[in-house]
Amino acid sequence: MVWSCLGTNPNIHIPLIITRFAPSPTGELHLGHAHSALFAEAEARRAGGRFLLRIEDIDTTRCRPAFTAAILADLAWLGLTWESPVRHQSEHFDDYRAALARLEQAGLLYPCFCTRADVAQAGNAPHGPDGPLYPGTCRMLSAAERAERPESGLAHALRLDMGEAVRRAGRLSWHDRAAGRVEARPDLFGDVVLARKDTPTSYHLAVTVDDALQGVTLVTRGEDLFAATHVHRLLQALLDLPVPAYAHHRLLTDAHGRRFAKRDRSLTLRALREAGKSPAEVREMAGF
Repeated sequence: MVWSCLGTNPNIHIPLIITRFAPSPTGELHLGHAHSALFAEAEARRAGGRFLLRIEDIDTTRCRPAFTAAILADLAWLGLTWESPVRHQSEHFDDYRAALARLEQAGLLYPCFCTRADVAQAGNAPHGPDGPLYPGTCRMLSAAERAERPESGLAHALRLDMGEAVRRAGRLSWHDRAAGRVEARPDLFGDVVLARKDTPTSYHLAVTVDDALQGVTLVTRGEDLFAATHVHRLLQALLDLPVPAYAHHRLLTDAHGRRFAKRDRSLTLRALREAGKSPAEVREMAGF
């Protein structure tokens, strides 16, 4: 935990607020991204804290260096400033491998050889926040089968044994600015994937590890990621990581109530800039 002095009394301390904006370079930033970035920066500046930028580029098949460069240019044009260096997830796969190794040594991971189509066709499997819950097919494999299949070159993912993980972690909770104390229910997600053969980490694992390594004390992000926090809280407990506070902000929507997406090319920051909008006008359009 990072602390800062309160006033002139050296015996009174409050946590230093550290926030981050963490876009994925799979397209250009739009007004929704601008709102999220400005929200995170405002929370840090209001408390005299620190604002960080992270590029979440673990998906090497979709992420592009050109989009990363565009993100940096758009944010600078908008008037945001952040601390250096910028963390690029693709440069830190060893950090995620270390976390996976710790979970594997604890007996909490198992290889899964089912495809996404297999999971989708699993019958009347209940649904969780991320879609159909995995029925646990590969969790039932013997130790010999688990060792034999990867050696044959069969593609596989690493899943978290959610039932065992929840049992070991016990009851958990986290604090959200709007919702208050929230009881963690990671079991709603079932046995989540934490890594794949082509991507050595998942969003859930990478952001949890990164927030801890970067010392983030307040995670600000859209309310569409509220449910994901249940899984992140569990991973924090399993990996002995600090627990930040959370602030899930509203999502910007268009006149029809649809959330902005990367397909909305007319509302990208680049398009707005080329249309003659000033940074101040775009900040106002983004709610700031």
